[in-house]
Parts: sequence; structure tokens; C-alpha cells
Amino acid sequence: MAKKICITVLALFLLLPSWSKAGSFGKDDPSGVPGQWYVGTTPSYVAPSKHPILYVHGLNSSSNTWWNENNMYETAYQNGYETAFVDLYPTKNMWDNGALLAQKIRDIYNYYGEKIVVVAHSKGGIDTQSALVHYGAYPYVERVITLSTPHYGSELADLAYSSWAGWLAGILGSKNDATYSLQTGYMSYFRSETDQHVNVNKNPIYTFGGNKWGSFGSSLYWGGLYLSAYGRNDGAVTVNSSRLPYATELKVGGWNHSTIKEGSSTFNLFKDYLNEAPPMSGYNITGVVDSGVTSDASSFVRGGEYSGKKQETVWVEQGAQAVTFDWISNSPSSQLALKDPERKSHSIFNVKKDESGYFNGAYHHTVTIQGPVPGEWTIEASSSSFEKYLLQVSFESVMNDEVDLHFAKDNIILKAKDNKHKLKQDLTVEYYQSGKLRKSKVKVKNDSLKLPKLGEGVYNLTLDVEGTKGKDKYKRTLIKTVFVDASGNVYGQ
Repeated sequence: MAKKICITVLALFLLLPSWSKAGSFGKDDPSGVPGQWYVGTTPSYVAPSKHPILYVHGLNSSSNTWWNENNMYETAYQNGYETAFVDLYPTKNMWDNGALLAQKIRDIYNYYGEKIVVVAHSKGGIDTQSALVHYGAYPYVERVITLSTPHYGSELADLAYSSWAGWLAGILGSKNDATYSLQTGYMSYFRSETDQHVNVNKNPIYTFGGNKWGSFGSSLYWGGLYLSAYGRNDGAVTVNSSRLPYATELKVGGWNHSTIKEGSSTFNLFKDYLNEAPPMSGYNITGVVDSGVTSDASSFVRGGEYSGKKQETVWVEQGAQAVTFDWISNSPSSQLALKDPERKSHSIFNVKKDESGYFNGAYHHTVTIQGPVPGEWTIEASSSSFEKYLLQVSFESVMNDEVDLHFAKDNIILKAKDNKHKLKQDLTVEYYQSGKLRKSKVKVKNDSLKLPKLGEGVYNLTLDVEGTKGKDKYKRTLIKTVFVDASGNVYGQ
């Protein structure tokens, strides 16, 4: 396969001299065929100390992400590096992609006759680690550089599989093996299988993380807003998730999830690590503390399906500084009317297509209200067709720090900051086995919120909370996933 592909590319270079320029490579190729890989134009001079680079794409992507509207390939060529690009399954998990990638890494190693350096974006970093650790490709790789890889999963994946969002994610096709495996509970299981493996330290890993997700209305704004409850992020992955305790962090910078993979953004920061003798720099992750970590009780979530009209009510507490309403649907033509407790209308919504990777094809209808009037707000949607939706409301409020959710053994623990709170909770469990929904909307009403014993799989937990502190009332939705193995061990605590 490798020789056939390389000969084909070489023939095209001879037939079309313009293809010999870096940057034009691949633009007419049918990238996206899983298992196919490409070799870039060889620079006029390649120093013996420079390793070839293999670029690995992420979720819902393909190899052309490195050269279409991206100068990463051009930058590598201009710096005198040989390059290769591979297509993996865009919607399969790290096990399937790891097995496939391991084969291709061997082929690329044989083609160049030397070890390669892997540069991987997003989920491509997880697929790469799977290939090296679990499928034996480590002898063919010198080191790995990950660009905003969700090593511990993404809370956006948790949301996509929750009881409120599953309606929408299902019809959009966002519920697939890849997003299933990126739930934080499942990734906790993957980490337990990987981090103590005998092969885990055979290849040094260097990481980058992004902490910008754009201004209001930008393509990654909504993802960043939701994830901000879990710390600094790039619109799809938190800084904490981009880190590994045994890796070296090279930089956390002002990139979003797309710009971090652009050549003009990060290549010069990692190019010295593409050589035989990398510099001694970076940070040991165990010594890096993310001071941007915040509470995860800042959202209120509702969702479902309707035809004609649908109204949702949202309680905004006293003292909230700002509130953002985001109506996410499979249609860009939703007619929305937002009214505050004084019946004043707020109807100017920014409409943007989702680019978080977890709700592909969805449309966000977003508005932020500064200094909102406390009380009950209503948002009403009208549609002439059948529509599925997700309403996600983000609060900027002191109440965000008042409650905390964590796990102890198989019990969910909801705690208030002090004993002045009165809490009512409603826990709903979506149980998935091997990526398939087995039991939906399982209600847990007992006071201890004990995890039901449904078997091996992912338990997506949606906790709807109504609290009062004195005369102040607030409502929040907290979402968490855990994985239970065949022996009953719980991961994601």
C-alpha cells in the first residue's frame, strides 16, 4: 500500500510540475479514505538530524486538515522536513483507529527507513497513544507531539450522551464510537488501561493546550462557554485534559481548537523536538497547576423534541451578573422569543453552526443578557416542522460555587457550600453498553443517589438540582459520566 501510494504521488508530480510546490499537495486527492496515507514533497535538502513527521488528524476530520486552509504542511516543507499524512476512521474509537494506525506507522517507518515523529491533533493523540502502547507501534516512533488532545475526555461528549441532549445528538449523527469513547468516564477507564502499561514510557510525549475560544458568536464560543465551568479551554478541550502527568508540556497559549493545529501558530514552538536531540525544556505536568479551574455548577440544561411550539422556563437567581441562553437545534430557522419576568422581549439571537465536533450540523441561537432581572424567564420556539433541540443556559453568578458534585465508591455526592442550603435533586441515568443505549431515563430517587447496578458500560448521569439559600432560589444541571467494568470497578470518580 505504501509504495503504491508513493509511486502514484510521484507520478502526479512528474505529470503536473506545479504539484512539486509544497502547499498544493493533496488538494485534489480524495482524502478521507481510512488507511490511506500520503507522502509530501521532499525538500531540496533534508538534514540527517531531522526526523520525518507523521501528521494524525482528529475527530470528524481527515488528512487534508493539515493543508486545506492550513499552512502546517507548507511550514514543515519550508523548514526542510519530510512529511506524511494518514487518514483514520473519523468516527471510530481509539481501539479501531489504534490498530489501523499501528499498521500505517510501520509502513511509513519502512518507507523512510528511520523513526518518525508523530504530530497529532485532538483525538488523533489518543489514537496515536493507543497504536504505540496497545498495538506495538512504539519501536517505529521517536516521540509524539499532541495539539489539544483530550487525554481525559471532554465534558462536551458527556453532554452529547446526557438525557437532555441525546435527542439532538442522535439525529445529528454525533453519537458514534468516537464521541462515546471521549466521555470522561470512558477515558478514565482508557487511562487506567494505558498509563500503567509496560509500553507507556517507550515514547516521550510533548503536549500543547489552548485557552482561547473566541468572542461572542465565534464558531467555538458555545463549546468554550460550556467548558468554562471546568476550567480554561479552547472551545472543545480543557487545558487540564490536554495534559498527561508523564508528558512534557511545551506551552498553553492563546489558540482555539482549530488554530492550534495551524503551522503559523505552533510549528516553530515544536520544530526543535522533531530532531534527533530535542532541547531540555517544557514543564513536568505534575508540577503544573491550572489556576483557571472553576466550579461545574454554572449550567441549566433542557432538551427534547417538538412540533409547532415549545416553551421552556428558566429561573434566574438574584445577583446573577449575566446569563447566556443557547438554543441548539437541527434547524437554523427556529423562531425564538425570550421574555424576562417583566415580560420584556429579548429576541436578537446570534445564529452559528456548531464546530465543537460533538454536535456537528447543529445550529446555535445565542443571546447574552447582562444584569438579568431575577425571576422566571421563558423562551418559546416555533417551528413548522418536527425539531429536536437542546437549551443550555450558562450563568455568571456567585451561586455557581455553592454546590459540588463528586463520586465516592458507587455513590454520587452532592454537597452545598454550607448548611444554609436546601437542595432537591433528580438524578437520571442513561446506560450505554458497547456504545449502544441499553436503558434510558433511569430515575434514581434515593437520598444517597446510589449508582444503579446495570452492568458493564458507561453511565451518563444527569443531576437536576433546585436549591434555595435563604430567599435566593437557583436551578442547575450537573452532568457526569462513569465507566463500570465487568468486575464492577468504577472509573471516573
